[in-house]
Amino acid sequence: MPRPRAYWKGFLRLSLVSIGVHLHNAVESKAAISFRQIHKPTGRRINYQKVVQGVGAVENADIAKGYEVDDDTYVLLEPEEIDAIKLESKRTIDLVQFVDAKEIDYRYFERPYFLVPADQMAGEGFAVIRDALRKTGKVGLAQLTVSGREWLVAVAPLEEGIVMELLRYADELRSPAEYFDEVPTAKPQKDMVDLAVQLIDKKSGPFDAMKFEDHYGTALKELVQEKMKGRTVLAKEAERPASGNVINLMEALKRSIEGSAPAKGKRARGGKKRA
Repeated sequence: MPRPRAYWKGFLRLSLVSIGVHLHNAVESKAAISFRQIHKPTGRRINYQKVVQGVGAVENADIAKGYEVDDDTYVLLEPEEIDAIKLESKRTIDLVQFVDAKEIDYRYFERPYFLVPADQMAGEGFAVIRDALRKTGKVGLAQLTVSGREWLVAVAPLEEGIVMELLRYADELRSPAEYFDEVPTAKPQKDMVDLAVQLIDKKSGPFDAMKFEDHYGTALKELVQEKMKGRTVLAKEAERPASGNVINLMEALKRSIEGSAPAKGKRARGGKKRA
């Protein structure tokens, strides 16, 4: 099966070692369910026009990119002017720092990509960098300009290849203090924490994403199939949780441990840790 077209082509650099690489999307977007807006009287899809107030619809040739410097004041930029910006990160993923994988906060992760050697000549250098990252347990940090912006990226070994994760910058993250300021600061009872630890241990197991199903997506597909058969679909009344069966938090934890089964499942395929 032919490999999909590369999303980006350039170089992966470690100090004076530079090898050609191709970047491929590691996420299958086709799996997501999407809806289209439909005109109910005709059943046709709704399209959108680009319009200017007081002018009406405009042609694509008359549209330029503008950077807003004040209210309704823009600096217009031509595509060739933007392309002329010379940044090393446009063509090179330069590994400038290495950190332990566990040091990267989950909030920074944006989207994964596969890095592969550009050709056979690049294969040896690619394998050297991959194995060095695996042996040290480190993640390489770099910057890459793609899709109209310069990203912070993390590079890590994955099976026989390398995965590159787009990362958010620090100023893109909201401060947790704005949302956790009302969380009680009093230390909980040790007995209850110990029970919660037992419950977590009982439900612990190897990560295997194949064990989880998109139930909402499955239900939507089933709904579509029923509608295609001309059937009327009636919403089922949601089950209400039984009341009065939880006396207090301690009692709820104890009952949870008594009623929970140990986690089961196969070990995750590949068994590699995410960047």
